[in-house]
Amino acid sequence: MVPSRGWNRNATAHNVSGLFFPQRTVLKIDQREYTPMMIDKIVFAGTNDSSGEKAARSLRKLADLQISAMTVLRITEQIGGELHQERECQAALHQRRELPATNEQPVEIACVSVDGGRIRTRAPAQGRGVHEHAWKETKVAALWRMEGPLFDQDPHPQPPACFLEQQHVPQMVREIKSQRGEQHVRTESHSEPMDSQPATATPRLWPPKRVFRTCVATLKDVYGFGPLVAAEAQRRGFYDAARQVFLGDGDHKNWTVHKLHFPYFIPITDFVHVVTYLYGAAGAVTNSWAAQWEQYVQWMTACWQGDVAGVLASLREWQTRLGLPEKDTPDNDPRQIIASTLTYLQNNASRMNYPEYRQQGLPITSCLVESLIKEINHRVKGTEQFWNRPEATEGESILHAVASLLSDGDPLSRYILSRPGCLYYRRSTDKTPAIAVRSP
Repeated sequence: MVPSRGWNRNATAHNVSGLFFPQRTVLKIDQREYTPMMIDKIVFAGTNDSSGEKAARSLRKLADLQISAMTVLRITEQIGGELHQERECQAALHQRRELPATNEQPVEIACVSVDGGRIRTRAPAQGRGVHEHAWKETKVAALWRMEGPLFDQDPHPQPPACFLEQQHVPQMVREIKSQRGEQHVRTESHSEPMDSQPATATPRLWPPKRVFRTCVATLKDVYGFGPLVAAEAQRRGFYDAARQVFLGDGDHKNWTVHKLHFPYFIPITDFVHVVTYLYGAAGAVTNSWAAQWEQYVQWMTACWQGDVAGVLASLREWQTRLGLPEKDTPDNDPRQIIASTLTYLQNNASRMNYPEYRQQGLPITSCLVESLIKEINHRVKGTEQFWNRPEATEGESILHAVASLLSDGDPLSRYILSRPGCLYYRRSTDKTPAIAVRSP
């Protein structure tokens, strides 16, 4: 149905406070907006589809709504901006210790996993086309409520089959490296947890069962990102959980968030990133595929079983044989690869006691947030998508809307359908939205 300012004679009507209103949900309000139920549909399409054009086409086909791509983007960005302000409000309340937890049930395992992505930006007010394009980092957190038992001993002392498959491991390593290189191609091979068992395998108690997910995404730096994640963790009752874990790769910014906001959470370095470094180092010190695979399996198994010190000792021996890299040594030089691997393992050794983590029933990979980043990138990252600098406010708004869409419990619809305001009166011309902290 095409939205209209007038009446639809075929629509069923009812009386409210002496006024006559149709029951259809597509009538515009505020002289330009749509009803909350239609806004919910518009924002869903604007965040779920990869562009405003595709969202408008989906709405025309599925909701019989004639709407332009620019209107879809405008409404989606408006809602995303309101969500952004609400999260900032919650972060401020958290810092003042005034934000209550809204979780009704106690949390058994609180898992906070963080990582970074990339979006493209451009200079504004430069006419048609893209000018001075550049990358800007997105920061993403997946907050998972999990449940699972404790164990008297390591429940999985041998590495999973996925880390021992000669076809899968090189593909996985290439994908991780492409992500580091800011590639925009979407891939799917790493979308599931690497520690999950095949469908035909006997069910096991580890890794822990995933129960509920909420998401946080922003373009802010690490000091703006951390309070947003901490506020969401507070709302979910994570600080009172029986077991608490913080997962990240080797990026120091992730561990800054841990140090400032989650110091009592057990820090764990993502095992998948460890695998990529070990695989590359094994290739640097061998001259055949068979020898590389044998060396990789030896080092990977040692790290899986907690013998990081033994792997470091072996790498130091190889560094002594090969020598230290020079300042201009290329990244693919064996000396540089060994030096980088040594640095990575040395910096993260205290967060690599994997047998102990498994015994506590905790996850040891950050593939859940990696998968989340791919879902977010589907909307905000692509060859045709650029967000205006300096602040890329449109991108910030879209990120908050998409993160809300991807959170369990449908918080995006709940927010839209409970926004402050009256259906029958014009809203204030003040563009600052009223912010209220809502229950999830």
